[in-house]
Amino acid sequence: MTSCFHCNEPVTTGEQYTTLIQGQQQPMCCPGCQAVSQAIMDAGLSSYYQFRSEPGQRQTALVPEQLSQYSAYDLPEVQQDFVHKQGDIDSTSLSIDGITCAACAWLIEHKLKPVAGITNVLVNSTTQRALVSWDSHIIQLSEILQIISKVGYQAAPYQVDEQEKQSKVDSRKFLLRLGLAGFATMQVMMFALALYTGYFTSLDVEFRDYFRWVSLMFAAPVVLYSAQPFYFSAIRSLLSGKLNMDVSVSIAILSAYVASCVATIQGNGEVYFESVSMFTFFLLLGRYFEQSARQKASVSSSNLHKLVPLTAHLLRNGDATEIAAKQLTIGDIILVKPGEVIAADAEVVLGQSSVNEAMLTGEQMPISKHLADKVYAGTINIEQPLQVRVTALGQDQLVAEIIRLQELASNNKPAIALVADRLARYFSATILSIAAITYLVWLSISPDDAFWITLSVLVATCPCALALATPTAVTCASAIFTKLGVIPIKTGIFEKLTKIGHVVFDKTGTLTCGYLSIGEVQIFGQYSSEQVLSLAAATEQGSLHPIALAFKPFYDNKHIVEHVDHHIGLGIRACINQQQVCIGTELFVTPGCNRVSPQALESQWVFLSIDNKLVAKIEMLDQLRVDSFATVNALKAANIKLSIASGDSSGHVEFLANKIGISDVHSGLSPQGKLALVNRLQQKANVAMFGDGINDAPVLAGANLSVAMGSGSAIAKNSADLILLGDHLSRFNDAIYVAKHAQRIIHQNLLWAFAYNMVILPLAVTGHVAPYIAAIGMSVSSLIVVSNSLRLLRIKL
Repeated sequence: MTSCFHCNEPVTTGEQYTTLIQGQQQPMCCPGCQAVSQAIMDAGLSSYYQFRSEPGQRQTALVPEQLSQYSAYDLPEVQQDFVHKQGDIDSTSLSIDGITCAACAWLIEHKLKPVAGITNVLVNSTTQRALVSWDSHIIQLSEILQIISKVGYQAAPYQVDEQEKQSKVDSRKFLLRLGLAGFATMQVMMFALALYTGYFTSLDVEFRDYFRWVSLMFAAPVVLYSAQPFYFSAIRSLLSGKLNMDVSVSIAILSAYVASCVATIQGNGEVYFESVSMFTFFLLLGRYFEQSARQKASVSSSNLHKLVPLTAHLLRNGDATEIAAKQLTIGDIILVKPGEVIAADAEVVLGQSSVNEAMLTGEQMPISKHLADKVYAGTINIEQPLQVRVTALGQDQLVAEIIRLQELASNNKPAIALVADRLARYFSATILSIAAITYLVWLSISPDDAFWITLSVLVATCPCALALATPTAVTCASAIFTKLGVIPIKTGIFEKLTKIGHVVFDKTGTLTCGYLSIGEVQIFGQYSSEQVLSLAAATEQGSLHPIALAFKPFYDNKHIVEHVDHHIGLGIRACINQQQVCIGTELFVTPGCNRVSPQALESQWVFLSIDNKLVAKIEMLDQLRVDSFATVNALKAANIKLSIASGDSSGHVEFLANKIGISDVHSGLSPQGKLALVNRLQQKANVAMFGDGINDAPVLAGANLSVAMGSGSAIAKNSADLILLGDHLSRFNDAIYVAKHAQRIIHQNLLWAFAYNMVILPLAVTGHVAPYIAAIGMSVSSLIVVSNSLRLLRIKL
């Protein structure tokens, strides 16, 4: 099948959409991709297609024209939250959806830079954000956002929440500590090399003392500033009556530094400033890897606020006034026009319509809303105006609750990391006990050597490698997951992925894409397929229903459409060219007639009648995801059993199952039925459940491993252990492969950390390891763990 030149999706519309690119007509899958590619060519930016390393995003879900009006972002009361003003120049950070590679950043920059009034544009393809500055007297922010949308990217102001601000401040402080320790370690090591030569050649006392004093000064900021987190952690641990590895770390750092200072002042004895600096640096490096693991394991969802509109139409005395949404109060009545996003959680007080709750349910089919029904912030009103009464605002809204739960889940440590922490705690207590016994024994044997031998025990057996064993591997695995678009949300992902024996798929929005298209057209009268589709498109004109969007490519303006009447959940009736045209369910368009197709259908159908006479039925296709076959075959090859559990009761479920090769099919299931099925399967194997809707939340919570699609509902994602962004099912297979490698690396790291300590401990206790040798051994051990973990980054997928 031909692939779209812009987004690389299959082209199912033949040569209906093409764009002239570099002298050749290239196929496009939809009018959205055609419009975007044409805009790129019209701007003279054809080099984008040469530079890009990843295809662009599919543009079939382009925001309707009504939703593309960004005028709300020009209101002063709205801009005060995210626009920085300096004289006549405004600047803001934009979050941009759809960036896939560096060429996307290049395209956006070169599209915006020539625009009059824009003074600066910097696009970061990694963070998917752009820093834009403009002269508000020449151009408005809404115009900038519209320009970006014309080349296929959706932008909205990026706002950093307080938690993220504090995280950035903490990260800067930590990097300063790490950088200082690294710099000091390099300096002290240079002087240490000179001191070590004294063991092989004679070194004048004045040079030796000079090197020691300089080393003391370089090591001081490391001990007094860089190592502070270990001291505070040790104090908190002791005050709580527990022991962690920071207790032994703090004792080793302070003891070695104080003893080295005493030796420097007195002019005799050994100094180990390089050991202290190196020791601190590698420990901080371990904390850095651990911090990175947490950050990479949780992709920021704080920008979900853009799902909620910034303005609302407040009704007062029958007049609608546009105000900032944050000025709403409980009990306010707001008008929601067709195509608008609902600004707050509310209940319907006047009107009836259908609402697209895809951001909640993952299901594109709109839900009928009548008097007293609940509607939620961020969902889209489709067909007719609604008046709703505000019932919740701000942090009490469903969207805010979802964000809170996601942030809470994203801060969880991997289960294997918790095990390593517990082992390190017991190990620390054991080492402190051994060190105390060693000191007492050597105090009676050789008092002059007791302190240094004890220090060697503390340094040599410090659980640094043990602490690094898990975070470094998890960081590398999480980095791969991020590239794949696989986001672990809860703990134990790596362990769970390796134990999966059965996978259960939901159908709609999981195995299928969730976008409707036209399939077979069956004619029952004198009309042609083209005429039927044209009449259907004319009838559906102006509706944002997914079925209406499927007919949009067949619309032409030759028809005179009058008296359009929407019947929620049934269909549409209109007068076209003096004829009554009706499209919708079979019973709606031909009431009282025998059904045309009593058998189980393989797909959804809509029916069209003219003057109450049935003339056609039209198949609505929900295409399989392009990698469904590959995913199923790969899971079968891994001896993983497969099932489908769907709420759809039509024959389409069986049809799809046969098509992709899944024999165990369960259709027409309620949420409780899905959960019961998974519970039965769990008696034989660990079960992974795929889902994308609010009705999948219970079964996702009950499965051993739950997976939500990126296009699925926020509630489903909150219930899930894993989110697949980009909607590629095959990424699940890649995640299993990476998890198995990561778990093997972690086991190797832990084995090495324990083996090293078991070998070095007897040598240190018996006085065969000098403190500087112990520090070098500890550092080498840590480097081995880190290097072994970095092998994960070389995995080819």
